Formats: sequence, C-alpha cells, structure tokens
Amino acid sequence: MTTNNEEERNKRHENRMAKKKTIIDEKVKKADKEQGVIVITTGNGKGKSSSGFGMVARALGHNMKVGIVQFIKGAMSTGEETFYRRFPDEVEYHVMGDGFTWNTQDREQDIKTATLAWDIAKNMLSDDSYNLILLDELNIVLKYQYLPIEDVINDLQSRPNMQHVVITGRAAKDELIEIADTVTEMKDVKHAFRSGVKAQKGIEL
Repeated sequence: MTTNNEEERNKRHENRMAKKKTIIDEKVKKADKEQGVIVITTGNGKGKSSSGFGMVARALGHNMKVGIVQFIKGAMSTGEETFYRRFPDEVEYHVMGDGFTWNTQDREQDIKTATLAWDIAKNMLSDDSYNLILLDELNIVLKYQYLPIEDVINDLQSRPNMQHVVITGRAAKDELIEIADTVTEMKDVKHAFRSGVKAQKGIEL
C-alpha cells in the first residue's frame, strides 16, 4: 500500500524529472552540428584503452570502417587484438609497439617504432574511407617526445571533416587537449594489482 509520504516523494520525483527533461531537450535541440570529433581518454585510472575499443565496437555496429594503431603495446597478445582481427574487412589493425617503455629502455628504437606507427596513422587520417580511428597509447608517445606534437596536431586537424579519432593513454598533452572535442580523465581509486593480483585475461589482457 502506497503511503502519503511515498506519494509525495513520487510526485516530487516526477516534477524534477519533467524539469530535467525540458532542460536536456533544449540542449539537444541546440546541438545541431555534425562533424568528426577527437575524443581523448587519459588519466592514471584503468579503462582508457577499454573505452576506446568500446567505441570501436559501437562504430562497427553502425557499419563504419575502423582503423586501429596501437603504440607502445606489442610485446604481448591482447583479447581486443584477437577479437577485432576477426573483422578484416571492417577493421585495419596495426600493433606497432615494442612493449612498455620501462621494458624496452631504448629511446632511439622507441622513436623509430613510433615514427613508423605514425606513418600508418597519418595515411589513415588522410583517407576518408575510415570513419573512426583509434590511436591507442598515443599520449604516452607524445609524453616522451617520440613524435613532434606539432606534426601530430597538424595531421589530426587536416583529416576529413566527418572522421572521428579516439586517442588514449596517460598524461595527455595540453596542446592535444586544446584541439580535442571530448576529454575524459580516468581517476585511479583502487586497483587489484596493488593487492598482488596479476593482470587477468578479459580485464587487462
């Protein structure tokens, strides 16, 4: 049986949601531009690459062509690589890293590898057949100055108008954030690794 207090609470909730809907509908109405966007996921928390690959899945659901270039990573196989390579007609996938920087310990080689990876990314950025491009861990490459950020920004800004780009990795540069359309910072609250749990398939791998 509904009490008077519950009825009042339900009514207040209904009124709040009605007001909220009016505000949101107005914002949606004003957002009438259609263009390719640059999305950055950064920060120390887990989920940056996972978010990027989630957008890849979303794009494929809309029959969009996707290009993926993974910087830094490459020394180990990952579940996302195994999965997305099942779609060779829809996804062009390049793993171009030599492994984590603390493992390679070779800045000169890291720069050469990053340059080769960017050559591939640049070709994708100049090809309007790619609807979405994921540049995984590009932020790390720019943090360590393996690529000239001016060249990266120029190539990003010269891409086809309707092409979307997703960039992941910690420590996104201010210059990159400035030209991006959407930027999300992942906050590290708690991580199993600090409790002695190794990287798990389906979670980190």
